[in-house]
Amino acid sequence: MSLDFQLIHKDKNTRARAGILKINGIKVETPVFMPVATQGAIRNTPINLVEETGAKIILGNTYHLHIYPGESLIKKHKGLSKFLGWHYATLTDSGGFQVFSLPDKKISDEGIQFRYEKNGQKVFLTPELSIKIQEDIGADIIMVLDECVEYPCEKDYAKRAVERTIKWAKMCKDAHKKENQYLFGIVQGSVYKDLREYCAKELLKLNFPGYAIGGVSVGEGLELLKKVIEFTEPFLPENKPRYLMGVGLPEDLIESVERGMDMFDCVIPTRFGRSGTVFTVRGKIRITNKDYRRDMYPIDISCDCYTCKNFTRAYIHHLFRVKEPLGATLCSIHNIHFYQNLMKNIRKAILEDIFYDFKNDFYANYFHKL
Repeated sequence: MSLDFQLIHKDKNTRARAGILKINGIKVETPVFMPVATQGAIRNTPINLVEETGAKIILGNTYHLHIYPGESLIKKHKGLSKFLGWHYATLTDSGGFQVFSLPDKKISDEGIQFRYEKNGQKVFLTPELSIKIQEDIGADIIMVLDECVEYPCEKDYAKRAVERTIKWAKMCKDAHKKENQYLFGIVQGSVYKDLREYCAKELLKLNFPGYAIGGVSVGEGLELLKKVIEFTEPFLPENKPRYLMGVGLPEDLIESVERGMDMFDCVIPTRFGRSGTVFTVRGKIRITNKDYRRDMYPIDISCDCYTCKNFTRAYIHHLFRVKEPLGATLCSIHNIHFYQNLMKNIRKAILEDIFYDFKNDFYANYFHKL
């Protein structure tokens, strides 16, 4: 099943691309950043205020949603979007990334045996079961089950994981039957160029509607991340969306867009927000720092998010000091808006063929000492 993706423009000096993705009637401009609603909610953040940031896709976590409340309840709500009260597109991962982080798991060509974190129940997650759960959850975009290896990883094991990922991708595609739900393949191969190329070429034979680069943001650092993208991107189809999973900081997004990526997700905006760390055009600040105790400015004077239009740094500092959860909410809203605005400005720069200038100007301000 094909996904409506139109490549609008390529920056003349880089691999950066601007496109339009249409998902079940929802128009999504790319590059796009997708906030993460791990357990069916973006932590501390009302869904209507997330929509106001301009976000058009959010992620749910298959593993956690399967444990609780269970896909059957979400199915009764006619899908994840209605369950969340969200009016735009949704994406779910396969659950594999969380499973691979669990102790005492056993991996075979048929699937993964493990125990649930909360009740110790023994489970065998197969590619077919992952697809069935995701079909019941009802996200617009779903992911194949893949084997995500840690960094560093010996090449022999990375090769076995790639072969298993390819086999599971075929099993997932055979199992997936739901219409109006788009299944993406995931390219693995750790930091090994030949393995990434091999995995991408094999997955292209399966003709997925979109392709992801997985197995990054596992401790390899930005320089290796850039190399992985550089030697994987040439083997991804130009006419389909490219999703870099689990990335990242603003500089990660900029460097990855420059190398041809279209879609991104990460928990960083809300995770940082909950600790009082907020992003501004002049870099990150920690709102709990005593310097902001009487600061009458908004978090970022150039920002028009709900938080910055209504509250001062001093007020938000106060909320954290008295352990009022509203502080985490206001910081999370601001950070999500910052990321959405960053992607909007990146897209504008691509369309105007000034991506390098945008990147250099952004870095000059962002890494400037406050």
